[in-house]
Amino acid sequence: MNDKIVNNTDKTNLRLLLDKAIELREDGRAKQDQDILKEARTLLLEMVATYPDHAEVNYQAGIAHDNSGLGKEAIPYYVKALEQGLAGPDLQRCLLGLGSTYRALGYYQEAVETLRRGVTEFPEHRGLQIFYSMALYNSKNYKQAMEIVLTNLMETTSDENLQYFKRGISYYADHLDETW
Repeated sequence: MNDKIVNNTDKTNLRLLLDKAIELREDGRAKQDQDILKEARTLLLEMVATYPDHAEVNYQAGIAHDNSGLGKEAIPYYVKALEQGLAGPDLQRCLLGLGSTYRALGYYQEAVETLRRGVTEFPEHRGLQIFYSMALYNSKNYKQAMEIVLTNLMETTSDENLQYFKRGISYYADHLDETW
């Protein structure tokens, strides 16, 4: 029974610390304040040292580094979080963060693989689709990149001029190389 109390207390403390770190990170990101982001990173790095096998802690450390412009340093935290079984909305965001970071650093093949996993597991997530299309573009797969972008555009736009040509644009999204 004593172990159960300690474990529940530990989980509660971890959740409180994580919530504080997330709040700091979000505040720092919104304000583009490097001091606040550094405080969030410091707290998360302390948590990683204490809970190295906790997927959400590693994931949040990755985001904090990414938000601070430290993409290369973010990668190991994202990768570890994925290896530790991150799931749900955090998995979506982790795949997007890792894939977009790979792309921004010029690791195009890793970006394509990561973002392909994202759009496969979360096909309705438009952010993943658009970042995937950018990675495809960077890897010189222009046709597939354009198909994804045009399809997303036509599925989300309310622009009357585009809506007027929706049938044609939607057709050509899948037939870009065809001529009459």
